[in-house]
Amino acid sequence: MFDYSNDQVITLLRLKIKERIAEMEFQTGRRITLGEVAKATGINRMTLSKMVNQRGYNTQSENLDRLCRYFDCRIEDLVEYVPDEEVASGDEQQKD
Repeated sequence: MFDYSNDQVITLLRLKIKERIAEMEFQTGRRITLGEVAKATGINRMTLSKMVNQRGYNTQSENLDRLCRYFDCRIEDLVEYVPDEEVASGDEQQKD
């Protein structure tokens, strides 16, 4: 069992927005920009950029709902849970 009282707990939900955009580009045969996604979903362009580029970015569930609607996907197609051990080992590898 995991001890959640530790202040060093690292939780990470990885947003797979780039993957969804790539899939939509393949299906439609055209380039999809973040600006286009932002306009269609009503999510601020800067917020969307942070969601795509900042590791572990914390966003509102409303934004996830809008993206799922836009990409016509389920939440598990958009968000991936990364276990704490994988996050910690990834951080160690980046330091090398």
